Order: sequence, then C-alpha cells, then structure tokens
Amino acid sequence: MANAERSGRPTETSGATAVGGTHPRLRVACLGLWLIVAALAARQVAVVLGSPRGERLTDLETWVGPNGVLHVNGSLYDSTRFTGTPFNGLALKPLTRAAEQALGWGWTFGTLLLVVALGLVAARALPQPVGRRTALLAAPVAIGLLMLSLPVRNTLWLGQTSIIPVLLVLLGCFAAHGQRTSGLLIGVAAALQPTLLLFTPLLWFTGRRRASLASGVTFAACTALAWAAMPHDSHTYWVHHLAGAGLGGRADDLGNQSLHGALLRLGLNGPLEVAVFLTLGAAVAVLALRRAVRCFDDGQLLLAVAITGCAAIVISPIAWQHQLLWVLLAVVGRAGKRVSDRYVWPVAVILVMTLPARMLLPDMASLDPLRANLVLLAAVAAATAVPFLSRTSPYYQSPLPAEYAPTAPARFRHVPLLPFLRRVLTRPNLLLELLLLRVTYAAYSQVRLAATGGSNSAGRAEAEEHGQQILGLERALHLDVERWANHAVVKIDWLRNLSDSYYTSMHFVVPLAVLAVLYWRRPADYRWARSALGFATLLALVGFWLYPLAPPRLMPGLGYIDTVHGVQDFSQPDYGTLTALTNQYAAMPSLHFGWALWCGVVIAVLARWWWMKVLGLLHPLFTLCAVVVTGNHWVLDAAGGAAVVGVGFGLGYVLTGPRPVVARQAVTAAVREEARSSVRPGGDAGRGSG
Repeated sequence: MANAERSGRPTETSGATAVGGTHPRLRVACLGLWLIVAALAARQVAVVLGSPRGERLTDLETWVGPNGVLHVNGSLYDSTRFTGTPFNGLALKPLTRAAEQALGWGWTFGTLLLVVALGLVAARALPQPVGRRTALLAAPVAIGLLMLSLPVRNTLWLGQTSIIPVLLVLLGCFAAHGQRTSGLLIGVAAALQPTLLLFTPLLWFTGRRRASLASGVTFAACTALAWAAMPHDSHTYWVHHLAGAGLGGRADDLGNQSLHGALLRLGLNGPLEVAVFLTLGAAVAVLALRRAVRCFDDGQLLLAVAITGCAAIVISPIAWQHQLLWVLLAVVGRAGKRVSDRYVWPVAVILVMTLPARMLLPDMASLDPLRANLVLLAAVAAATAVPFLSRTSPYYQSPLPAEYAPTAPARFRHVPLLPFLRRVLTRPNLLLELLLLRVTYAAYSQVRLAATGGSNSAGRAEAEEHGQQILGLERALHLDVERWANHAVVKIDWLRNLSDSYYTSMHFVVPLAVLAVLYWRRPADYRWARSALGFATLLALVGFWLYPLAPPRLMPGLGYIDTVHGVQDFSQPDYGTLTALTNQYAAMPSLHFGWALWCGVVIAVLARWWWMKVLGLLHPLFTLCAVVVTGNHWVLDAAGGAAVVGVGFGLGYVLTGPRPVVARQAVTAAVREEARSSVRPGGDAGRGSG
C-alpha cells in the first residue's frame, strides 16, 4: 500500500531525500529534536516508575498481577475489569508470568519502543515528494507528539495495549510485503479491537482485495480460535456485552469518546439511543470510507488510514482515551487555501490530543456538551467534514501567501534583531486566534496559581512580608495613599459601587474589545498590539513568580476594607484563598493597570479622532483609581504594570522593527523623496532636457 503511488510511480523514501547536502543548521535542529524526544521519554519513565506500585500500571496489575484477571480460572469478564476481546486475553495469558516479573521497567520500556516504532512508520508514510527538511525532522516530531499525547500518556500510566492495534495497522499498510501479510496484520489488529474491521472495506475499495480477504479471514480465524478456547467468555463479550459495550466502566463516562457515549451523556437511552447510534454510525462509516478512498487515490495514504481510524473511534461502543491515537494521525491532512488558514487544523488536533478539555474551552455550563465530547468531535470532523486538500490542488504545496509590510530602516542600527519575523499585514485566522488565546489564558492562570506553590495559602507569609516592604517604600516616597482613598470611597455608596464595577468588569471587556476592533478594522496593527500584550503578560508572570505580594486588602492589621470580595477572616490560615483558580498574591506587577495602560496606548496611537484618544488615555487613569480605592493594589503595583507594558512594546519593536503602518509610510516617503530628487535642477531629468 505504501510501496507505490496510486499512479504507479515508486515513492521516494524519506531517508533518501535527506542524504547529501544537508545544511548544518538542519542537522543541529534534528539533533535538538531527538534530544527533546529523549527527554520526554525519560520523563515518562520517571513519572510512571517513580509512582507508588498501586497507583501506576493499574490496568496491567488488574490483568497480570498476582491476583489478576488472567490468573483466574473463571470468566475474564466476571469483574468487568478486563475490557479486551477474548482473543486479547488468549494472547496475553501465555505472557502472564513474564509480564508479572517485568511489570514496571519491562512493560514501560516496551511501550516506549512501540511508540518509537509507530512514529517512525508514520514519518515514512508521509505523502511524497518529501523535502529534505521534512525527511529529517518528521520522525522526531512524530515521536515527540506521540509522547506528549494524552492517549500515549494514559497507555504508559495504566499499562494498556492500545498502541499495538494502531501499530499493526500501520505496519500492514506501509511496511508489509505482499497483500496477504498486510491483511494478516490488519486482521490481527481487528481481532484485538473489532471496529478496526473498517479497514477491510477500505482495502477492498482501493483495489487491494486479496489483502481485504486476508484481513477478514484472519479476524474470523482469531475470533473462532478464542471462541473454541473460551466459549463462555466469547459469548459474554460478543453477545451479552455487544462487542464489549459496558465493560470497563459506565458507557456514559466522560472517558468514553465514542458516539455511543456521547448520546448517553446527552440523555438518550434504550432502543431510541441504539437506533440513533446505529444510524449515525453507519452514516459516519460510509462518509469516512468515501473520503479515505479519495485520499488513497490521491496518494495521501496516511491520511486515508487516519480517516478510517477516526471513523472506527466514532462507531465503537466504547472508545477510552488510550484508544484515540487515530485522531493525532489525522494531523497530516492539509486544509486551507491561505497560509494563515493552513495551521488551524494541525494546531487544533495537537491541542485536543495533548491538553485537557478544560484548557481548551471555558468552564461554562453552555459549553459542557462540547467540552465533554471534544475528542469525539475532532474524530467526526476528520472523518466527515474537514475539507482536506487534494495533492492536485494548486494550494496543496503553495497556499496563498500572506502580505508583508515593506522593510524600513529603524532608528537603531541592529533593529530588528529577528528580521525573519516579518510584519504581516493580512488578517490572521480567527478560529486559530481564539483557540490560542484560550489556551494561553488557561496556561497563564495555571502558572499564576503555581507561583504560590499551588495554593494561595502556601505563599501567605512571604507575600505579607513583601507587602510590608512595598508599604515601607511608599511611605518613604510619600505615595501611601491607599488607606486614605479606600476609606474615603467606602463612605460614598455610588462611588464605591462604581469602583467595584469598574474593577471587576473592565479588566477583560476593554482589552477584548480593543483586540476585536483591531482584528476587524486594522489587522496589521492587531498583530503588533497583540504581540506587545503577550510580552507584557509573560513578564508579569515572571514578576508573580519571583515576588509574590499581598494586596492591601489581604494585609492583616492595616485596616483596609475589601469592597469587592467582602470581609476577610484573617484568623483563618487560608483566608486569601478566595478561589482555587486565582493567585490572590499576584499583585506585582498589576495587570489590571498594565492591560488598561496597553489599551490606552493602543487607542491613543491608532485612533483617528482626538476624543477617542482622550477616552483611551482616561481608561488607565480610571483603572488606577479603581484598583487602589478597592484595596486590590498598591500604587507601586501600577508602576510595575506600566513597566512590563513598556518593555512589551519595546520588545516588539526591537525584535521585529517598526509596526507595519510606520514601515509602509517610511518606504512611501523614501520613494517620494527619491522621485523629488530625480526632478531637481541639476538632476538627471534636468540634464536630459538640455
């Protein structure tokens, strides 16, 4: 299946493309990626083997441990702890003693070797032609992504065998010599995971009928062998549990990312749920096979296999997290005609397969159905909906390029430091921006909380000590106006309510509004402003980590009134823990003021009318008053916020040069000046007229 293109032309192996003339930088990058892969593998081993015996490899312990299921003379499914097919149990039973002796190191390193083999096969299966850079970097990138993926991490942690069926299918499709061997490997994979029988019609419709027949016969033979050896278990699995449905936990559990599990979570059950499941499953299977056949005819064999595997996930009664690797393989598909659209699908797949769902979608009740079925939705999209480009499309190799700002000289000699980061004038993809914005904010929240050791109470003593330092410095500078302002505002109800509302609402509303307007009306300036905001936020995280600081409202004995959160009980050791998701001691620098100042600067620079500029500059002033009078920040916190914002704008300028509009204006002015000089008396034009 992989030895020749559909057109009959021999494929060029990835190793051959990398031989000779490799740039030294490319070799260094390849070596760096392999070192990262080695570090990831070492970390996985340390995490698994460094955990207590009863908390790691729990599934493997359940199967082959001293009292495991495979030791029991009765049924494999008496306790519902064993979820594999009867053939799976039949194949594992002879390995029970050896697996028990090597329950930790042997199984973990064996699984890592399977992951490496899977990554190497997938890298060699990329559609041809493969460039030199791709040939060198594909293998370490593929293995690294597999190591980071949630299915592999779960497989290593639980001691599962779910990598083996995926590897058998890939070997059958891309490494086996002869159709019979290919069908044999795929048939064994289907005997271990029945929904992989979907590859049998794929082989048939792509002209590999001998392999398709061999696959079906192998599956039937393995199942019959297991039925003859364990008739009661086979009846339990295939008849009573309907091919494993109901084994290993509740079918409506969030871990079950199949269509069956999603329908149960949505409230459907009984005959209606079965009918809907069978109807939708059949539709997904038919659509996926049609798309897979088209991809195969187009020479995108790995994508055809990934689409079929995603459909197998959808139609399976049970698809636990460690069985979902097929979605990650779909990352090889190319979608989008523009350069800015090309990265949406791969980035979305990688994020879905490596990060928890709560990091990708906000914790809102209306988004619960999406968050609970995120991997399933990715599998359905890959199987039926994503408009993957054909290799015959002119956009497959050459998407529509982005428009770049012309290069303009900066005020300083060595600016920009990174000239290859050219200023883009076109609008970025909105879906990708929203996805990255959400993930970045989720990571920011986690790092901000971790700055106090994982809880607000953990850094209380140090934060209060730093609070005393800030108060002492403000007294020396005669800036300690917080208590006076706090008590003055408390006496005026309308002003207190206005300050509380401004503090709680404008922090997110105004920056998001500014970003939205820039994205829609000024896409080039959107990139410039967004980068500055990102730099400032990263610098603020460093400040939170290095200098945890208690705000005035959390300083016992100083008499500040918390107008927003209410009275705090300073006698409780965790009084600062208002929420488990926010670091209450992340006061220096103040991002409330920093983000407001960023808004003010951007509006003042880009707004067309003077009154807009004034309103923009008033926002950080109002924010400063709000954070001080509510007792949420010291005055020096605002100075810290101003500092990180200034450095953020400075980094953007130093790294990438003037913002796009300035660069374009500078080039236009230079062209006009050159035109003027050419028509001055004594110039070339003047001499030509004489």
